[in-house]
Amino acid sequence: MANKTIKSAIESMMFVWGEPLAIKDIADIFNVNKKEIYEACKELQDEYEQEGRGIVIREVNKSFQFVTRKENLGYIERLCTPVRRRRLSQSALETLAIVAYKQPVTKGEIEAVRGIRCDRVLEGLIAKNLVTIVGRAESVGRPNLYGTTNEFLKQFEFESLKDLPKIEDLEGVIFEAEEPPVFADGVVGQMSLEEFAGARQEAEEATQDEEDAVSAAEPAADEPATEPAAAEEPAADEAAEEPAE
Repeated sequence: MANKTIKSAIESMMFVWGEPLAIKDIADIFNVNKKEIYEACKELQDEYEQEGRGIVIREVNKSFQFVTRKENLGYIERLCTPVRRRRLSQSALETLAIVAYKQPVTKGEIEAVRGIRCDRVLEGLIAKNLVTIVGRAESVGRPNLYGTTNEFLKQFEFESLKDLPKIEDLEGVIFEAEEPPVFADGVVGQMSLEEFAGARQEAEEATQDEEDAVSAAEPAADEPATEPAAAEEPAADEAAEEPAE
């Protein structure tokens, strides 16, 4: 096979591969010895360097890879700077954390923990490929079950869900409820799991105090009500004196 053909094919493979392409893998494809492939790659590297191309060929441990010329870094930064990745909102992070730790989880269970509807937030996480539908629950209505994706692991640099940070007393924070909790002041906002647990405890204590106050005001069922005292009547032997005629 002509050297020119080999170098042309190597260019195409490096462009498509992206990562460093090993000499051994190239040699296996062409069915030639590794020395011949190495020499072809070095020739190609020299050609790019002599012509001052914006793309250069970098050697990494007997592998070769296309990279940009370092002198052009400033132009590349100016091109890429306007492209900013939007950060997740606080509500999205809270919802994502609940899904990650409790998955598979229904929308109702998520809303029970956060105390607020999460339709729009879930749609946004699904659009970003961080959350997906993994099945259906066996409960009434068979609601969707949600879980995290491989993209979630990549974005947060986890190898698996086992790498998630530990949260103590997680079961005390994430609980089952048919209806979202309503606090005494009627306000339910965005909060962390720990804040939610504290607010829920305060609400339960306030409710218990009200019940105790009502119980104290009511008479006991086995105690008869006290009858009002009757007005005293004059004694029978005490007659009113009439004036003498």
